[in-house]
This record gives sequence, C-alpha cells and structure tokens, in this order.
Amino acid sequence: MLTLGIPVIGVADVPRAVEFWTAALDLVASPEWESASWRTLCHADGSGRALGLMHSTSPVEPRPRLHLDLFAATTAEQEAEVERLVALGARRLDWDLYPPEPDFVVLADPDGNAFCVVDLSRAPSGG
Repeated sequence: MLTLGIPVIGVADVPRAVEFWTAALDLVASPEWESASWRTLCHADGSGRALGLMHSTSPVEPRPRLHLDLFAATTAEQEAEVERLVALGARRLDWDLYPPEPDFVVLADPDGNAFCVVDLSRAPSGG
C-alpha cells in the first residue's frame, strides 16, 4: 500500500534553501537524510518528515503547476507572515493571475520557487 510522502522542492543552492525553509516553517534538517544534493527537513517537534530539498539545475517554472500553500488563520497573521518570510529572503512575485479579492499572496523562495501564503479566514473553503 502506498502512502503520500513529502513535497520536494528543486533548488540551486541546497544550504541556502535549508536555511530559508527551516526558519520559515520551524523545521529542522535531518542528519539522517542528508547528501550533497538532498536534505530532508523534519517537524521540530519530532512528528516526522515535512519537506525535501533536492539540488536541481533545471530552470524555475514561472507558473508552476504544483506549489506549496502555507496557511495563516487571519488576515493580520497573513500580513505578518508575509513580512517575516520576505525578511528571511523570500520576495513578492508580480502575479497577474490574482482574483479581484485574493485570499492569498504569492511569494518566491530564495531560489525563485513560487509559493502562496493563504488567509484561511477569507479562503473559499473556510479552511
């Protein structure tokens, strides 16, 4: 029987990506799952693997078909988290596909991989 594993992000600079994503999501790099081209990031509380970082030489997709959504409970939390992530090295993307009243903000990690910070209080599903 298969189980769903973890999302994997292709990155040009694995150490820089480890620094960003561990700080962004309160994760820890697992010494057990490490090589020059791979790092597994785990939940800091020890509850398991959370994210894989794999060295990649392919170009970043400007409109990736698959991306990460990070959840914030309120608009104020979303705004604060976006600013925190930008201070860690993320950047805002000029996203021309925003709906009229978006519940999400599109950012890029230091490697240029797009991800969203979603305000669950305004999301269509309500979280």
